[in-house]
Amino acid sequence: MNKLSATAIALIWIAPLASADPNPLRNAYFGETHMHTALSLDAYIGGTRLMPSDALSFAKGAPVTLPDGTVMQHRRPLDFATVTDHSEYIGEMYSTMYDDAPGHDNEDLETLRTLTDIEDRQSWFFKYVVSSNRSTTPQHPSFYAGPATTKSAWQIIIDAAEEHNDPGNFTALIGFEWSGAPNGANLHRNVIFRDHNVPDTVPSYIEINQEERLWDWMHGQEADGRHLLAIPHNSNASKGRMFPDTDSFGEPIDLAYARTRQHFEPLVEMMQVKGNSEVHRKFWAADEFSNFENADSIQKNSGRIFHQRDFVRGGLKAGLQAEQALGVNPFKLGFMGGTDNHNGLMSQVAEDQFDGAHGPEDGTVERRRTGDVLGWIDGKDLSIGSLGGVWATENTRAAIWDAMKRRETFATSGPRLKVRMFGGVELAATTDPVEMVEQGYLLGAHMGSDLPANPTPPTFTVMAEKDPDGANLDRVQIVKGWADANGDLNERIIDVAWSGDREIDTATGKLPAIGNTVDLATAKFTNDIGAPMLIGAWTDADFDPQSNAFYYARALEIPTPRWSTYDAVREGLPLLEDVPATIQERAWGSPIWYSPAN
Repeated sequence: MNKLSATAIALIWIAPLASADPNPLRNAYFGETHMHTALSLDAYIGGTRLMPSDALSFAKGAPVTLPDGTVMQHRRPLDFATVTDHSEYIGEMYSTMYDDAPGHDNEDLETLRTLTDIEDRQSWFFKYVVSSNRSTTPQHPSFYAGPATTKSAWQIIIDAAEEHNDPGNFTALIGFEWSGAPNGANLHRNVIFRDHNVPDTVPSYIEINQEERLWDWMHGQEADGRHLLAIPHNSNASKGRMFPDTDSFGEPIDLAYARTRQHFEPLVEMMQVKGNSEVHRKFWAADEFSNFENADSIQKNSGRIFHQRDFVRGGLKAGLQAEQALGVNPFKLGFMGGTDNHNGLMSQVAEDQFDGAHGPEDGTVERRRTGDVLGWIDGKDLSIGSLGGVWATENTRAAIWDAMKRRETFATSGPRLKVRMFGGVELAATTDPVEMVEQGYLLGAHMGSDLPANPTPPTFTVMAEKDPDGANLDRVQIVKGWADANGDLNERIIDVAWSGDREIDTATGKLPAIGNTVDLATAKFTNDIGAPMLIGAWTDADFDPQSNAFYYARALEIPTPRWSTYDAVREGLPLLEDVPATIQERAWGSPIWYSPAN
């Protein structure tokens, strides 16, 4: 198949970084849009004491010291990052941590500061947080000292981002998490601002109980001259409510809902520590790669039984149907990655370094193997999290945010592999990655955008590059979903480019597996199989110009050890029998959509 030499790939990887001038062909930048510090109550109660400035220092590559004296440092700094502490209870956390803050001497907060036993921590958290925030009428606890404390905590987050933002080198975006959880359904959103023009305080789920009212607040911010977007996350725990037929008030979604959601929510979080939200094997048995970090034990808690619409591909397909009915797609979502790490350690996403993400809940090998994260997931089902990638002209707040807004993004399951795709009727196959990109911008549609209405079958050019420090690539695929004239939903997965001399089986239509070099006794693998780069093209010969459709790229690595295998080998323990010992890390590129002419 189509491959380049390692030297060529190195040149492609390095060249965009050699100039400080904006790159019209755009560079890939990796970062994080979902993590928590001590200003999040659930992180603090788990022992986290790193603050927003510490988390951003860690993201930039500086060492940070944990409360037990452990020094942590990133192997590779990030390009951009956002601290997204829960806006719920940040005022309470300000009172908890600052001696001169209103309410600091409250008896309940004095107890909070001294909790060490995991069961006591869980009991306190359930009493003051879970029982309220997962209800339909959440309330501040009695020790809330008022809006001024929320404002002071928000200012700490702003100041940290301003301190660490370094245009051209590192982008620190300002954001927060609105943690909507009606009856335990995870409808959380991370709200990200484009620049330093932000309000002097932010709302929480306590003040705003529905996502529609969050969008109303965002409308008000835009009216005041601010630019912001929201990223819904880990839809796998949404109890069927992330991609709904009805709004939060029980009314069928309408044109206003579709327009508003598409405007404010251009992206969705594809994966985080609580599992992969692309697909689940229960609903996508025909997808041979759907058994990936399925996080089944989420279903043990809060009645979060999986539905097809808890998953991103199901949401994308539902969006096509909604567009047929309303004229606007409410679920026109590009892809972003995050971790939801609650230890203050930004994008700690290496399988061989994973040591949990929720303090003592998953902070030991034993807890990860036999314990759980209260009210969420079994330790063994945790993932390392995900990285977000953007294709942007330069590493600045405006350029990174604008890439998110236009959905020119991708997500990875941790490694820094890159994926890129263009679509258009005039695109031609090429083995030259620069030519592919130049042609794509000139003649086609980039990831996250729309194909113009045209009766001619479109061609898609797609490319994937391995993580320079990681595993080789197995294949790159295109996933197509479409709604036919009757409104019926369909999908197809196409292997476009792959490594080695394998051939698609004409009887099954499947490409043979890549093989496996993992030594389970040592948790090591080799790059003797796979390719460092894959590039190819596919023309949709079955294209129907009257059908709404989406197309997205999925790139897969060769098999590598899962974090649980690294744990077992290091500790001399048997491998866990009910989770995979190896995984195929992957990247997902934001879709390209097609809509018929009106």
